[in-house]
Amino acid sequence: MSDNELNAYRLTSMEEPTDEMLSTIMKEAAEEAGQRWKEAEKRFFDQLRIMTQQTSAAV
Repeated sequence: MSDNELNAYRLTSMEEPTDEMLSTIMKEAAEEAGQRWKEAEKRFFDQLRIMTQQTSAAV
């Protein structure tokens, strides 16, 4: 499946996606969700580290 075919399809379309289209859409969504999770996790632990250092310095 070409990128043009995939990009031309919209979930609001009246036609059902092919199994290949749906598989590609779901794979890309899962990859994006995983990347966002990693970024959020890094920001969380960075912030936690900063707060811990600030608390330790205040004591």
